[in-house]
Amino acid sequence: MPLFNVSPEKEAALVRQMEALGIREADLVERFVKGSGKGGQKINKTSSCVYILHEPTGIEVKCQRARSQALNRFLARRELCDRIEAKVKGEKSAREQAREKIRRQKRRRSRRQKARMLDEKRKQGEKKVRRRPVSSDE
Repeated sequence: MPLFNVSPEKEAALVRQMEALGIREADLVERFVKGSGKGGQKINKTSSCVYILHEPTGIEVKCQRARSQALNRFLARRELCDRIEAKVKGEKSAREQAREKIRRQKRRRSRRQKARMLDEKRKQGEKKVRRRPVSSDE
């Protein structure tokens, strides 16, 4: 009997990932809370939001992506595995990497960088002027 509302392959993959990371069901504290946000009565009346605490690491995950409690349980465990794996490997998660990329893109250039960029643009403009056909007026 499946625990979560997903295919047996996905469930088996999650179980393997949890075993590889040393996550036991006994270490998890699972609570179901009422959701919040958009959705009206349906989301506010049912306890489909899943909260999981992994006691050894202290990592908390709250998942409310789907209307189904079983699917939210699966998604919360998968998120927990991803976070623990990132912590173990010492890598930054994909979400943090995306956040840093946006921060770098929005950061203002220094005066030196700006001057260098404008100088390159000026040189490129001069090249384009020299590429123009010679006029016969001269």
